[in-house]
Amino acid sequence: MSQNAKELKLAVLIDADNVPYSNVKGMMEEIAKYGTPTTKRIYADWTKPNANGWKSVLLEHAITPIQQYSYTVGKNSSDSALIIDAMDLLYSDKVDGFCIVSSDSDFTRLAIRLRESGMKVIGIGEKKTPNPFIVACDRFIFIEVLEGAIKKKKTKQTVSAPVTDTKDTKKTAVKETSIKVDNQTIELIEDTIDAIGDDDGWAFLGDVGNLIVKKKPEFDPRSYGFNKLTPMLKSLTDILEIDERDSDKKGIKHVYVRLRYT
Repeated sequence: MSQNAKELKLAVLIDADNVPYSNVKGMMEEIAKYGTPTTKRIYADWTKPNANGWKSVLLEHAITPIQQYSYTVGKNSSDSALIIDAMDLLYSDKVDGFCIVSSDSDFTRLAIRLRESGMKVIGIGEKKTPNPFIVACDRFIFIEVLEGAIKKKKTKQTVSAPVTDTKDTKKTAVKETSIKVDNQTIELIEDTIDAIGDDDGWAFLGDVGNLIVKKKPEFDPRSYGFNKLTPMLKSLTDILEIDERDSDKKGIKHVYVRLRYT
């Protein structure tokens, strides 16, 4: 992530009716990678029992609860409140981007409108999120991927403790870190490298990653068991060549990739 991206002032707007509260810490840590959450609001009818789970985590993460009564049975009034607040924040000129936490396609038009105004829009939701909302965002992160990354981190911490080295332990570790990259994703990677490669076919890894996310906002190396794009592409040695080149800064290398058949 670039320095400019880290300095973005983000408004985090959470639809409590359409995302689980079990991994708020993971969500907020992920959002911090993209900028500083200067505004954090969560929308729900807090008089309902199903909102109780959220109440214990709001103070811990300094999230402001917005009360929104359900005036009509079967209608989600929290959506309207979130959208109105988003537009107020847009015109306040106090934020550079938005993070909409929801699995609801009702926010598709909002995401499009915010991007039309030059705002960066990050979406966070479950894998059941309809595709129109996903592609309306600059970046979309699946909650299940965050949960998987946290579990993997905890597993590594457990394995790093003194344990008896057995064949079963080794097999388990391999299963947890080895996930096959599907053909559709491989085609996406190949097409991206082919599109931006130089005359010799080499493409800068940073540019490859940026273009992949533009094409597919929900793309995430963690879905395949890798923390970053670099080790993911290094695992595809049958189709890709990797070249690490020295940069102007000592100790920092620039990674380039190209297709093997070029």
